[in-house]
Amino acid sequence: MKTVWKLLRQHISIAQFAGFVLANLAGMIIVLFCLQFYNDVIPFFSGNDSLLKNDYLILSKSVGTSGYGKNNRFTESDIEDIQGQPFVQHVGEFTSSQYHVSAGINLIGGQMQLSTQMFFESVPDRFVDIETATDWHFDERTGFIPIILPKNYLNLYNYGFAQSRSLPQLSEGILGLIGLDIRISGNSLSRNFKGRIVGFSNRLNTILVPESFMQWSNRTFGNGHQAEPARLIVEVNNPADDKLVQYLQAKGYEPENDKLDAGKTSYFLKITAALVIGIGILISALSFFILMLSIYLLLQKNTQKLENLLLIGYSPEQVSRPYQILTVALNTVVLVISLVVVFLVREHYLELFGKMWPGFESSSTTTAVLTGFLLLGLTSILNILTIRHKVNTLWDGTR
Repeated sequence: MKTVWKLLRQHISIAQFAGFVLANLAGMIIVLFCLQFYNDVIPFFSGNDSLLKNDYLILSKSVGTSGYGKNNRFTESDIEDIQGQPFVQHVGEFTSSQYHVSAGINLIGGQMQLSTQMFFESVPDRFVDIETATDWHFDERTGFIPIILPKNYLNLYNYGFAQSRSLPQLSEGILGLIGLDIRISGNSLSRNFKGRIVGFSNRLNTILVPESFMQWSNRTFGNGHQAEPARLIVEVNNPADDKLVQYLQAKGYEPENDKLDAGKTSYFLKITAALVIGIGILISALSFFILMLSIYLLLQKNTQKLENLLLIGYSPEQVSRPYQILTVALNTVVLVISLVVVFLVREHYLELFGKMWPGFESSSTTTAVLTGFLLLGLTSILNILTIRHKVNTLWDGTR
């Protein structure tokens, strides 16, 4: 191996390989940085919180100043009309609790108890993304209720109530470990339940419970009558579609909390990220051809030596291995430098995000790291196969 490398490295052009490294480095950094930046910044525009599916709107009927006493609920024909629109994928109804709910929580080892009257709502489970199905399931035998709270409830406690009472601030993880004592009463019945917060959403301003629990509890503690929904959750193809905006205005439907504008921003952010990633992949592809050109020129210059090595008994695998190791090493160096650069830049903008948005929590770097290793594997395999093909061509010519 060492002998073969000494014979073959004489015609290596440092400038050519440096050009490949720089070009590949630029492409790799663009791809990985864009992916990571998109994952970190998208919650600010789309409200993405990993619990609820993307590209949806929460619709209600506008009331206006003259709407006192007006029925602002969605009828079955309204829902069918919305579902029939070409820009709509799925429509779900909000179901409200028909009973009284109170919940309590013990803090500081039981030294302080917080309790409040509250309400429950549910949406179809297809709109909720929970990592494990058991986290979003109600079993009447155990009486355990999983709950999703709005993120702003936690912010109100941490930055309002806790500071005014000199109480410790709570993170999502810690609060998720604290059990809730829930009491439900209605229809001449009452029962105590245990609950736990399984997630926080910054996209829904409601206290969400599983649909199975809502159906059971309304039958048991409510009047059993299914009222027309006052709000709908609608999954759309493209929040930036002009036809969607025109339809909502014509019908007098209002998206909750400017979700339509946020959806548009999220959609255009996705398009921009895809274009930038495409440019990065194009640069990486061009760098791949630069490397292949350099290797081919190097093989061409060493054709006589390669043929002699093959004639005296070296196998094509032994002859091609130095070039293969060289390309894999260069690709690995590019990946390592790219990840270091991306993480260093990320530290700076995460610090800025933390100042702009208190309570900001960064996303995982898994996607960027896995993408980097995927690109490393693909380019390395292509390099190895291309070099092996070239050496095999020379080997066929010597026989």
